[in-house]
Order: sequence, then C-alpha cells, then structure tokens
Amino acid sequence: MTSDRSICVLTATELARAIARGEVSSRETVEAHLARIASLGQLAAFVTVDADGARRAAQMCDAASAPIGPLHGVPIAIKDLTDTAGLATTYGSVLFRDHVPAEDDLVVARLPRAGAIILGKTNTPEFGFGAVCTNRLCGPTRNPFDPVLTSGGSSGGSAVAVASGMVPLAQGTDFGGSVRTPASFCDVASIRPTPGRIASPRRPLGRDALATHGFLARGVDDLELALSVCGDANDPLSLGSAGGDRPIAGHPRIAVTPDFGVAPVAREARARFAAACEAFARVADVEPSSPDCGGAIEAFRTLRAAHIANAYGELLRTRRAELTPTVIWNIEAGANLSAQDYLDAERRRTAIYRSFRELFTRVDFLVAPAASVLPWPNEIADVTAIDGAALETPIDYLAVTFIVSLVGFPVLTLPVPRGENELPFGIQIVAPPGCESRLFAFGRVLENELGFSHRRPL
Repeated sequence: MTSDRSICVLTATELARAIARGEVSSRETVEAHLARIASLGQLAAFVTVDADGARRAAQMCDAASAPIGPLHGVPIAIKDLTDTAGLATTYGSVLFRDHVPAEDDLVVARLPRAGAIILGKTNTPEFGFGAVCTNRLCGPTRNPFDPVLTSGGSSGGSAVAVASGMVPLAQGTDFGGSVRTPASFCDVASIRPTPGRIASPRRPLGRDALATHGFLARGVDDLELALSVCGDANDPLSLGSAGGDRPIAGHPRIAVTPDFGVAPVAREARARFAAACEAFARVADVEPSSPDCGGAIEAFRTLRAAHIANAYGELLRTRRAELTPTVIWNIEAGANLSAQDYLDAERRRTAIYRSFRELFTRVDFLVAPAASVLPWPNEIADVTAIDGAALETPIDYLAVTFIVSLVGFPVLTLPVPRGENELPFGIQIVAPPGCESRLFAFGRVLENELGFSHRRPL
C-alpha cells in the first residue's frame, strides 16, 4: 500500500485480507478513507462523519491479538435512516436534526461485532421519500460520474460513498428500489435480500415485507460478506428464509424482461438492457419471459401508501409545516384508503407472487433493468414523464424495481459494461426467496466472464 488512493481502491474483502496479513493497519485504512471523504465533500455523500469514533475503533482493531471478525478494520457507512447509538440519526429531516439514538439498529450492531468500523452516516431524502437524494440538512448528493446529475433515491449517499472510494461497503434500505436505483445510477453492485434475511426486530409491523435492509459495494464478494455477518432468524419473516439455496448445475436458465409487461421504461434504458442481454447467451440459456404482473403498480401504490400513512400520519397532523412537499404527498396518499382497498391490493400481490413462483419452476433467474431511466439533473425533483408519456404518480418510474419488492424475492444488481461516454446503468437479477448464495455465484460469473463490474469515476 503506497498511497491513500491505493487503499481506497480496494474492496472490503481485499482490505480485510490486507489488514489481517499486516500489509496495512486499521488506522492507516481509516485515515485514507477519511481523507477521501474530506477531498470529495462537494459530492455531499455524508451527513455526519464520526472521525474520532472511527479512529478509536481502528486503534482497538490494531491492538487486538487476532482479527475481531471477517470485516476486521474495514471502514463502512450507514444510511441515515438507520439508528446508530451515540451517533446522530436525522432520517434526513430537520425534525430530527439533533436526534441521537440510544440503541443501534440490529444490522448496525452486527457490523462492528464483525470488525467493521463505521465512518459515518450517508445522505438520504427526508424519511427516504424522494427521487433526488437531498433534504433540508444536506444535499443534493451528486453523482460521481457527473455532479450535475442525481445519485438516485433514497440510498444515494451510500451509493456515492462506495462508487467514489469513500468506503468500500455501505448499508442501505430498500422499499421500492432504494438500493437498486442508486446502484444503477452510480455503477456499483447491490443486494436487496429476502425480507427477514437481515432482521429488523424493532419494526412495529413485524410481518411487513415491503422494506428491507440491503448493501451496496463495488463487487459481489463484498455483498456476500456483508450479508453473511448480518443474517439472523430474530424476525417474524426470517424463519425458513434460507431454504433451498442450491448451486445451479450447468448453464443456468434465465428469463429476461425489460418491463415485467407493465412498467414504464425509457427507450434508452431498454436499449442498454437489450445490449446487456445479448451477452448472457455466453453463460446461460436465455428466454424472454415475465411473470403476470397485471395490477402490480396499483397494488404497490396502495400498500406503500397505507404503510406510510400508518408510520408518519401523526407527524403530518402535528408538524406539517416542517415537512417537505414530497413527504406530505407520500403520507396523504394513504389517508383515505379503506380496509377493502388494502385487502384487494394484498389479493393481487398474492396472485403476482404465485406467478413469480410458477416462472421459477422453469428458470433459475429472472433478469430486468435496475432502473427505468438514466440519471437526470438534480434540479428536477421528480420523474413525471418517461419518453414524453406522463406518469400517474411520482413513484411510477420505480415500477421496474418495486414489482420485485412487492413479491419479496431477493435481487442482486450489477452494473453493465458501458462505453467511454455512457452513463452507468444496471441490471436486476432475481432469484427465489432464500437463494442469495445462488445469486452471488451467478453474479460472480457475470463479473468475471462478462465484465459486469464497477468502473471508478474519479
């Protein structure tokens, strides 16, 4: 390791090995990444940087007689929607500007136990609601490939931190595409695991499977490593989540769809996806196919609105003037839903889930675009139209990702190879519930044999 930059180029897996071999210390690693964060402050990836805490943790790692865990000494970042004990957690809102949780979220607690060092909290729109990663405290978080453009919502801070070498690994959350869209926009990999695979035992609605924790990294090995230290059965959704995850014998069978038959997807994104699909024939048996997703957009809108109104309705009643218009719209969308509306959406969700299950009796993976559009300027707050066709709601551009959220199947995203002047773009690779290891194995094939891997922006 001859320079700070060379340290910051390494993946989490490579750094953990280098630290374990004594080629670099935890303190050197932390200092290199803190310097990188400081030098790229214009990207606004971090809301809070805990330099002193990171240095103390690095000192403890260096003093240890043996590695604490598989992430020993590796710097990471946590999205500012996720509670960190003793470290400010604002949820992207001025209402929580001074909020310091007393307890870690379980996913946060498990990472330092594995040796990881938390450098700070990454930016997010207010409460995670917004197409552009900005709020009244910080942002916009700028795309490292073109600072004029959005990094995506809502884990944009985590995506930028990983893509630009501020950290090799970052935690995120994903409701309708919030790790996958920023990963696509910033040329990094991401995992949204089977709901419950990363436990969230403090979640008030314990069986809510729409939102999950996830991770962003520059390669599949790091995603698998992060998931391995955070997996848990301490959650109503966790039981049985890891069953049936067997390796694929021979060429995998993959179905490819540009839009699930219902999602609005821009012509440019379709063209990029079609070019990526042409390469798959070298490593898989490919067929154009999709589950029946009729009604998926309407079902997700209803379920999402109901959950948001339940979680944030009191804030709207008591602190409306301090909320952003985007948050107000999101809460109000669920204000007048009936129990019948909710049950109708759940009924449609069940039918779509069964259609996904039926497809996976014939194929091993389902591949789709990881974003319906390419990054757009930060000054444009929402995607209101695609190729000139108006969208009914501000979240409909996420349909290509939120359909997968609706059914709760695990999904890996990878960046696709791109030309010198092309913006980043990614694909989603979907597998049956509990089959993350199968996803990671196929992801490594695409990385190593087809070049579906991260390229540095800076």
